[in-house]
Amino acid sequence: MTTTDPLRFKAPGDPECATDPLCCAPLGDAVLAQGDAEQLADALKALADPARLRVLSLLRAAPGGEACVADLVRPLGLSQPTVSHHLRVLADAGLVTRERRGTWVWYSLRAERLAEIRSVLH
Repeated sequence: MTTTDPLRFKAPGDPECATDPLCCAPLGDAVLAQGDAEQLADALKALADPARLRVLSLLRAAPGGEACVADLVRPLGLSQPTVSHHLRVLADAGLVTRERRGTWVWYSLRAERLAEIRSVLH
């Protein structure tokens, strides 16, 4: 009588693999390149702050999907320079866009960048 070694490597094409919960699926083509991983890490660092997450939430809820610093100061309960700092971090990470209109700078979400991050994490 022969017994199968439970620790034997089973390739995904191996018939035993289909019924073995310890069989690993092969890596797909979606493995991040080094540069992409660095950009993602920068974006996640920018998101790793409660105030910046609230800024994104406020921009998403804002009429027309955009707001200027003055619109965000009161709801955030932060000073104008602090809100500007958070928006600069988000813009540098490619998560929001800036558009100057006269003396005001308006910020909006970069939905496509947020969707990219979501797809990598999903």
